[in-house]
Amino acid sequence: MDFAFGPEDESFRREARAWLEEHLTGTPGRRDWERELGKAGWIGLGWAEDGYGNRRAGLTRQVVWAEEYARSGAPARSGHIGENLLAPTLIAHGTPEQKRRFLPPVAEGRELWCQGYSEPGAGSDLAGVRTSAVRETGAGSPGAYRVTGQKIWTSLAHEADWCFVLARTEPGSTRHHGLSFLLVAMDQPGRVEVRPIRQLTGTSDFNEVYFDGALARAGHVVGGEGEGWKVAMSLLGFERGVSTLAQQIGFAEELGRVLRTAAATGADRDPLVRERLVRLWAELRTMRWNALRTLGGSGSPGSEAAPSVAKLLWGGWHRRLGEAAVLVRGAAAAVGPADWSAALPYELDDSQHLFLFSRADTIYGGSDEIQRTIIAERALGLPKEPRGRP
Repeated sequence: MDFAFGPEDESFRREARAWLEEHLTGTPGRRDWERELGKAGWIGLGWAEDGYGNRRAGLTRQVVWAEEYARSGAPARSGHIGENLLAPTLIAHGTPEQKRRFLPPVAEGRELWCQGYSEPGAGSDLAGVRTSAVRETGAGSPGAYRVTGQKIWTSLAHEADWCFVLARTEPGSTRHHGLSFLLVAMDQPGRVEVRPIRQLTGTSDFNEVYFDGALARAGHVVGGEGEGWKVAMSLLGFERGVSTLAQQIGFAEELGRVLRTAAATGADRDPLVRERLVRLWAELRTMRWNALRTLGGSGSPGSEAAPSVAKLLWGGWHRRLGEAAVLVRGAAAAVGPADWSAALPYELDDSQHLFLFSRADTIYGGSDEIQRTIIAERALGLPKEPRGRP
C-alpha cells in the first residue's frame, strides 16, 4: 500500500531537504517565503501542464516534496489556494489567455488567492449562494460584471490579491443553475471590504468579504457563463491528493508531541488514556492507507465522494487529537503559558491552540453532516435527502 521510492526520488528528497535547511533561517514573512519557493521552482509540481514558470514532477516526487516540507517545520503556505485549487481548475477549464495571465504569478509566488464560496445561510449548501453578478452593457466597461453579495469563512482573504467567486449570473435562477465562476481582484477600495473574524484562538484566519459592485472582467469568467457549478465541483475534486499526505505528516508530528507529553506527565499509565492514544495512532495510519489508495482512484466507483470520505476522517480525528492534547496535561492545561497583561491578554500554548482550533475541523470545508450526505448519495446511491416538508 505504500509508495516505492526509487533512487531518483531519494535524490530529489535530498535536494528538497537541503534546500529547506538552507532557506529556513529566521522567520520569513509569508509573502517573501512564497516568492522564495517560486524562485526555486517548488510551486506547481503537480500541475497537469508546465510552461508557466513551474516545473512538473511525478506523483512520487510530489509526495517527497510534501513530506519533506511538512517535516521541516516550514511556515504554513499562503499560496496553497492558488497553487492547489485555482491553478488545476484553470488548467482544466480556463482559456489560454486566462492561463497565461494567472498561472505564472501563482508559480512565482507573486499573487495570492482566496475562495469565495460559503455565504451566510449557505455555508455547506454551496448551491444556495445568493451573491449576484450583473453584466454591464454600457460604454464604460462593456461585458464586465458587477459582483454584489457577501461571502463568509473566507480563508486568507485579508492577504489575498484575487478571489475566485461563485456568483449567480442568471436572475431568478435557483440551486446549481445560473451560476458562474468569476475571478475578482481584491484591491477595489469601496467595492471589496474584508472583515476578519476573531476565533476562539484569538487569531483571525477566516474573514467576511463584502462585494459592493466589484468589477469582474468579461474575460475572467472560467468555463463560460452559467457553467459555474460544473467548474466549482471540479475544483472541489482537486482538494484531495498529495496535499492530504502532507497534512498527515503534520498530524503525526502533533500526535508525537501528545505522546511525549503523556509519558512526561504519567498520563500514559492510565489504561483508558493509553487505549485512546493507541486508537489515534491506528486511525492516522488508516487515513494514510486510504489517501494512498485514492490517489490513483479517479473514475472508480464512488471516487467523486473520496474528498468527503477524507474530510470526514481527518476532521473528526484532529478534533479528538485536540481533546487528547489537553487531557494528558491534566489541570495544567487550564493555565496559560504567560501571566495576563494588557499587551498579552490571550496567550495560548500549542496544546491549547490545537484543542480550540480543532473544534472547527468538523465544520469548515463542509460540515460532517454534509459530507455524510454526499457519501450516501454519490457513493452508496441512497435516495436523495428530501428538501423541506413533504
